[in-house]
Amino acid sequence: MAELNILEFPDPRLKVMAKTVESFDAALKKLVADMTETMYSANGIGLAATQVNVHKRLLVLDVSENHDQPCVYINPQILDRSGEQISEEGCLSVPGIYANVKRAENVTVKAQDADGNFFEERLEGLHAVCVQHEMDHLIGRLFVDYLSPLRRNMVKKKLEKQRKTAAQEAAEHLVI
Repeated sequence: MAELNILEFPDPRLKVMAKTVESFDAALKKLVADMTETMYSANGIGLAATQVNVHKRLLVLDVSENHDQPCVYINPQILDRSGEQISEEGCLSVPGIYANVKRAENVTVKAQDADGNFFEERLEGLHAVCVQHEMDHLIGRLFVDYLSPLRRNMVKKKLEKQRKTAAQEAAEHLVI
């Protein structure tokens, strides 16, 4: 397994629409394993293929308490939504930024597993939020797209400042 590079906002590759997965082969299983490892290494609870610059309709998540129950959703579709909840969301592609987003409380999802088998699940709470958040990535949408243009611009500036500060600190610690 290999840890993958996570794209960060405002990288334009995060806006690319993901394509349907058609081949359920060893390469797909390796991608699933690599994405799962990357998600855990980054202390995330979800990761869409788009975030690692692979534009396939694939996401992994693990909302279990012990982070030991990874789930894989390939070619996911939401069949039904009900209720409404507003919850604070963050994103591995928008590090250190959190905002309230309104989503469905319950969703019924149809997807395929890594072997291509179809399944349906009724999800609620955090699991439902996470699936909706990750599915947004597959259509080129980030949670910051739900924010006002002013707030989104503030997020972009804050991230640029964080990157600049991190680069400066790294340069100061170079040993020759």
